[in-house]
Amino acid sequence: MKITFLTVGKTEDAYLKDGIEKYVKRLKHYTKLSIIDLDELKNTKALTREQQKAKEAELILKKITPQDYVILLDEKGMELSSVKFAAYIEKKEIGSVASMVFIVGGPYGFDQSVYDRANDKLSLSPMTFSHQMVRLFFIEQLYRAYTIMKGEPYHHE
Repeated sequence: MKITFLTVGKTEDAYLKDGIEKYVKRLKHYTKLSIIDLDELKNTKALTREQQKAKEAELILKKITPQDYVILLDEKGMELSSVKFAAYIEKKEIGSVASMVFIVGGPYGFDQSVYDRANDKLSLSPMTFSHQMVRLFFIEQLYRAYTIMKGEPYHHE
């Protein structure tokens, strides 16, 4: 199964980039992962939040195909433990899902058109994290999920 991690904006802080790269390298042993960072919108001061979300939605929807299984990282999404997240990924792998796309939206969340296209929503926590940090947290959890599926000692129960 191919996994794509699609984000609006780029990771700017070096320590986060380093952490993300650490787990991306580790994930190469388990799955085909690609990361797509969409450019943040320019000149957004003249746009309402809804207009900004709509413009971001256009960029997001261009990057996904009808065959992709789309999961939004969203505060209103399902909350799974690391073990249950691993089971979720494994269930999709065993099923006929060939491509999963996890998406982090812009600062105001997602436009309704993106919600309409999504297959699932996933919350990493009831807490709010910066969009920069969410990227590292998600990539680490994806790595953790694969080590759980393989029975490797990274995750401790």
